[in-house]
Amino acid sequence: MKSSFADDVVDLLPNLRRYAFVLSRSLDVADDLVQQTCEKAFANRGSYARGTNLSAWLLRIMRNTWIDRVRRDRTRGESIDIADRPDAIFTDGARDTETHLMLGTVAHALQDLPEDQREIIVMICVEELSYKEAAATLGIPIGTVMSRLARARTNLASRLDLN
Repeated sequence: MKSSFADDVVDLLPNLRRYAFVLSRSLDVADDLVQQTCEKAFANRGSYARGTNLSAWLLRIMRNTWIDRVRRDRTRGESIDIADRPDAIFTDGARDTETHLMLGTVAHALQDLPEDQREIIVMICVEELSYKEAAATLGIPIGTVMSRLARARTNLASRLDLN
């Protein structure tokens, strides 16, 4: 009984998978490569000359498919699995833009504050110094730090319409 083209290809699947793994060094990529090879083989089965070495023909298709994939990947750049970048999974473009604009607005409002208020806001809120550390850095009493900070926060909130 004469075997069909499909049966002959199925019989060669283990060989194809082995060769695909040798090329790709990854089981997932190897499985994809075998599938692409089979798709191309069935799509172009009319160009296969019956009686010639089917294994060699399939391996040639696979090798050419692999070369095309490597070339495509080189021009595409590095591919990173999304599981390796948890910070990139849930990004909200609108929220990121809004945050960026708000930070710009705050930076401008901060620049408009008097120097003593701007200085104390940066030390306490940005540099996260304690009141005692800020007082020692500026050479002023802690009470002065607290009152400047209160005035700076009030002034900043009014400039940002947060009152």
